[in-house]
Amino acid sequence: MTYQAALTDPEFDTPGKSKGLWDVFRHRYLLSLLLKKSVTTRYYGSALGWIWSYVQTIAHFLMYYVVIGVVLGMHRDVKYFPVYLFCGLITVGLFSEVLRNTTSAITDNASLVKKIYLPRELFPVAAVGGAITHFLPQAAVLLIICLFLGWTVTVMQVIAFVLGLIIVIVFALGLGLFFGALNVAYRDAHNVVGLILMFSTWASPVLYSSSMIRDIAPQWVYEIYMINPVTAAVELFHNVFWLPIAPGSDRPDGLMLNALIALGIAIITLLVGQLTFRKLEGTFAQYL
Repeated sequence: MTYQAALTDPEFDTPGKSKGLWDVFRHRYLLSLLLKKSVTTRYYGSALGWIWSYVQTIAHFLMYYVVIGVVLGMHRDVKYFPVYLFCGLITVGLFSEVLRNTTSAITDNASLVKKIYLPRELFPVAAVGGAITHFLPQAAVLLIICLFLGWTVTVMQVIAFVLGLIIVIVFALGLGLFFGALNVAYRDAHNVVGLILMFSTWASPVLYSSSMIRDIAPQWVYEIYMINPVTAAVELFHNVFWLPIAPGSDRPDGLMLNALIALGIAIITLLVGQLTFRKLEGTFAQYL
């Protein structure tokens, strides 16, 4: 077969030519292997293993509950404050883990990136899968607690949960692709991500209610605050788990509209991250 004939063959594919995130769906078996590796090596050699996931989460919860809830008195202002707090912590925890893992996904798999070709997006997407497997048991624990407190499920709560989950994952993956691509050549990107994660818990209504921002900030600042994808996801999770056991609590107006705007921002972030990743992925091997 001639070169020109090969180019017109519908089954011809240029080796090493990436189709971006679409390639992930074409290499599902490789993705499953990377996901299995991510899950099994997370606490490899640890005596407690997966228990550490819960120990770390409970430690964060107790620290914030004692300082914010008891010392600063938020438990008096927010009904069922422990549930309110836990909703926010697991949401921000998912965002933090996805962003942290996707940012370092390429550098952590440098040996594979340098030796063979496979879609580079497989690594950050597998990191997302690992973060989700860590998040779901925590959400299950929260659900069990809420059930004991009289929680009931509705169709809108299921929709809100799925929407919040999508917003967090898409937004964090977009940022992770962007900073992960930069991190290969400039390790400063990892430090920038560290700064973002340091502020993420405080920049969303996790330790306080969004009404406190509404009362002290100009209206335009509050509106920007509410369309922050992480803020929108946290408030959606509050509506899913906390609001049914604390009916009548003060809730932000137009939450679903803000959530849809936040979803649009998350999708734009993912597109920018993917374009940046594809533009720089040709230089990954030489920098690694």
